[in-house]
Amino acid sequence: MVGRDLEGRVVPFTRKARSTPDPGTGIPPTGRVARSARLAAVPVAYAGRRIAGLGQRAVGRSSAEVDRDIRIRTAEHLFEVLGELKGCVAKLGQLLGLLELGLGPDLAEPYRLALARLHDSAPAMLPAAVHAELATHLGLEWRSLFLEFDDRAAAAASVGQVHRARWHDGTPVAVKIMYPGARRAVLADLQALRRATPLFTALLPGADTRPVIEALCAEIKAELDYAREAANQRAFAAAFADDPDVVLSRVIAQRGDVLVTEWLDGVPLSRLIVRGEATELDRLGVLILRFLFSAPARAELVYGDPHPGNFLRMPDGRLGVVDFGACTPWPAAFLEVAGDVGAAVMADSAADLEAAIRRHGFVAPGRELDIATVAARLRVLREALLAPTYPLSGDWLREQVRLVTDLRLSNVLRQLTMPPGHTPILRSFLGGVAVLCQLQTAVPLRAECTRWYPETAAAVGL
Repeated sequence: MVGRDLEGRVVPFTRKARSTPDPGTGIPPTGRVARSARLAAVPVAYAGRRIAGLGQRAVGRSSAEVDRDIRIRTAEHLFEVLGELKGCVAKLGQLLGLLELGLGPDLAEPYRLALARLHDSAPAMLPAAVHAELATHLGLEWRSLFLEFDDRAAAAASVGQVHRARWHDGTPVAVKIMYPGARRAVLADLQALRRATPLFTALLPGADTRPVIEALCAEIKAELDYAREAANQRAFAAAFADDPDVVLSRVIAQRGDVLVTEWLDGVPLSRLIVRGEATELDRLGVLILRFLFSAPARAELVYGDPHPGNFLRMPDGRLGVVDFGACTPWPAAFLEVAGDVGAAVMADSAADLEAAIRRHGFVAPGRELDIATVAARLRVLREALLAPTYPLSGDWLREQVRLVTDLRLSNVLRQLTMPPGHTPILRSFLGGVAVLCQLQTAVPLRAECTRWYPETAAAVGL
C-alpha cells in the first residue's frame, strides 16, 4: 500500500504491530501477541509480589502493610497496562473504575487512585502522528479547516484522543482522532474475549454465554465507526435540543476516523465526585437518571457508555453529555418484558415472576430455578418504585456486587441467562447505576418511569 506525506509525496504505507507505544508517535501497540503479553504480565508480577511479601513479613513488616503495598503496586501496574493498550482493555479499565465501588473502601482506594492516573496521563499520540491522521482523513490542507488547533491532547478515549481546536467559522470544537491501528487492536481484543467464553460458561452454567459475548463484541466493534457515532450524536442533539437541563454538542464534521463536534466547556463528573457538594451531586445524578431513562423514548436510542468522564457540569448548571459511540437502537419490545416482569415484582408474586422470567427467556427451558431467592433479590426494585426517592450509595452497591459475585454453586445467578438482545440495556443500566451510586443520588425512579413510559408504568401498577 502507498499513501502521501504532508507535502503530498507518495510514500510506502505500512503499519506493523507494536509491543510498546511507538516513542516517535505515542501510538499504542496493536499486535495480538504483544497485547496478550502485556496483559499476561499483570498476574505474573502479582505472583512475584506475593512471594516477595513473604520475605518482607519475615523481616518484621506487618501483614496488613505488606498486603496494602501489594494492592497499590498491582493496581498501578494494571491501569498502566490498560492505559498503554487502549482498545477493549481500556473499556475494561472503565468498567473496573465503576465496579471498584463494589469493593470495601480499603481495597478500593489503590484502584481509585490508579484509575485517576489512567484518565489523566494515558499515553498521548504525538503531534507528527496526529498531523498524519488529520491529513489522511481531512485532506492535506486540513489546517485550512481550523483557525486554531492544539497539538496537545485534551482528553484520552479508549481508541483515540481528543484535541481542542477552533473551526474556520470560529466555533470552539473537539476533534476526536482514532489511533492508527486501533481497529486491529480491538479485533484482537475481541478474539481474546471470544476465547474466554468457556470461562464465562463455567462461572454461569445456566447461561448461554456465547450469543451474549457475540452481541457485546458486535457493540464494541460498532463503536469504531465514527460515521455511526456522528449519526447517533445528531439524533440525540435533535431529541434534546429544547431540554432545559441537558446540553449535547452539535456534530460539525465527520470524515473517516476523525469526528469534529462542538466543544462543551464543562467540568467532568469524575472531578466533581471528589470535591463536589452533596446536594449538587444529587441534582446532577437526577439529571443523569432522567437522561438515561428518557433517551429511548425521545431519541429511540440507548446511551450505552454512562461513566463519570462522559458527563459534565456546565457553567450554567446544566448536564453536558459527550461520547455517543456506544449507542444502540432501542428494542421497543423490551417494554413488554419490563411490564410483564415488573408487574410480578410489584405484586410480590413468586409464581407470576417465575412465569414471566421463563416466558421471556431469562432461564433455560427445563432448568430448575430458585424463584424464592430471585424474588427476594428483586424486592429492592419494588422498594425503589414504591418510594418517592430511593437512596443509592457505595454501601448499597457493595452489597449488590457481593450478592452477584458470590462464587458459591448456590448463587442463583448461575441458574439464569440473558437474552442477547438485552445486552445494550444491561450495559447502560449497570453503568448508570454505578455512576448514580458514586454521586450518592436519591433517585425518583417512580416519577421518571411514569413520566416517560406511562403505559408500562400502568401495567406494573404504578
